[in-house]
Amino acid sequence: MVVSAIGVSVKVIKALLTRQVALSAVAIMSAGLWTSLQAATVEGMRLWAAPDHARLVFDLSGETSANVFSLDDPDRLVIDLEDSKLDADPDSLSLDDSAISALRVGTREGSGLRVVLELNREVEPRHFTLAPNDQYGHRLVVDLEYPGESAVENPIDPIEAMIREQEIQAQRASAQAKVGDSEEAASPDESPNEPSTSEEAKPHPKRDIIIAVDAGHGGEDPGAIGPAGTREKDVVLDISQRLADTINAGEGFKAVLVRDGDYYLGLRERTKVAREQKADFFVSIHADAFNSPRPQGSSVYALSQRGATSETAQWLADSENRSDLIGGVDGNLSLRDKDQVLRGVLLDLTMTATLNDSLSIGGQVLDQLGRVNRLHKSQVEQAGFMVLKSPDIPSLLIETGFISNPDEERRLRDPVHQQGVAEAIFGGLQSHFERYPPPASLLAWQRDNQRRPSGDEYRIQSGDTLSAIAVRHGVPVNQLKQANDLSEDVIRVGQVLRIPSS
Repeated sequence: MVVSAIGVSVKVIKALLTRQVALSAVAIMSAGLWTSLQAATVEGMRLWAAPDHARLVFDLSGETSANVFSLDDPDRLVIDLEDSKLDADPDSLSLDDSAISALRVGTREGSGLRVVLELNREVEPRHFTLAPNDQYGHRLVVDLEYPGESAVENPIDPIEAMIREQEIQAQRASAQAKVGDSEEAASPDESPNEPSTSEEAKPHPKRDIIIAVDAGHGGEDPGAIGPAGTREKDVVLDISQRLADTINAGEGFKAVLVRDGDYYLGLRERTKVAREQKADFFVSIHADAFNSPRPQGSSVYALSQRGATSETAQWLADSENRSDLIGGVDGNLSLRDKDQVLRGVLLDLTMTATLNDSLSIGGQVLDQLGRVNRLHKSQVEQAGFMVLKSPDIPSLLIETGFISNPDEERRLRDPVHQQGVAEAIFGGLQSHFERYPPPASLLAWQRDNQRRPSGDEYRIQSGDTLSAIAVRHGVPVNQLKQANDLSEDVIRVGQVLRIPSS
């Protein structure tokens, strides 16, 4: 019995020892695995400098955690990466035009990496990590925002901004007047107080028409890449810069480049820039791509009605935006005292007007593009692109060609073709604005001085509605619309209507 008991005890001890060794091995392996998951190598560093921010990107071999904090006297930003090492040359990083005057790298607590940025201006830092995608691996992104700085290097003149703001306020008042327009205003029994058939044009400030030109993608977002390695972000920036130069060379026009270098802006930020610069129109330049090299041709997109509806709902749901739904510039028109239905109607009027303008201008641009390049579609298409969702600014997205098509990729790189595309886009914009110039613009002043409204013409004033104008001149609304090629009841302040004979 004793021998037997001893034998059992030995077996138990051996089993326990074996189990302990196995657990220790697992623990050692787990610790090694944990270390390998946490350790990361900085394989590259990239910096993009924009007028209002800089973006520093660390390309990593794996996931890591980072701590970012500021130090004073002198101003510095410290970036600590846990259990990481450097396998890149920080001296090769160009710091030009950024808030970073110098960059130093060192080890921290044996296994960590510390990057110190010496700053030459005030910054508001934020950082986040990005998971791998088709083009990049793990990344740590550190954004340095410059408080109070404009996203464009040459913002519009303050006087021009003031003139444009006065126009926007007039448009807001017109939108409210349309909401309050009663059935009596359209009734023949109620004649307007001023039945005159013409109005003298008011003096014009002769301001420039402001076109916001947005080059798609940028920075760490290259966009589509062609068979020969051409990056969309590069060719659309070239075309956008040529378009801006062409616009600035046109009398009565001024361009604002939303992105004038190789850096990235968020989609909402792009339309925000256009709004801050009081743009009359927003055009976003892109190059299409497909998984086949066969598709080719240019396309023009406006916002779809479905996209407009969803955007209306989003703006109404966002309490921070309710004060500037109409015009969307500085919130002078408060809608907080208006009920949900009225806010929706006001925004819908604004969205309808901008959609109609977008489609009208898009048709002109498409016609001009067809003279320099094959068209992918023969009409303006509508889609819910984020950069088109600005309720107060007519907008277009232009696919200049298919970068995935070898022939069009080559043409998109050609400076002569780029200039042709830029001139075609401006030609379409110019054709529209010469016909429908904003009331305080130089083009409107030239129109009014070259051709005063005659007895059978009427220049639209703030608060006018199509039905009231028809009653005032004793003509049916449908006849008035037909004489002026109007498909909708939307009219613009400063627009000249031809009054058909009754």
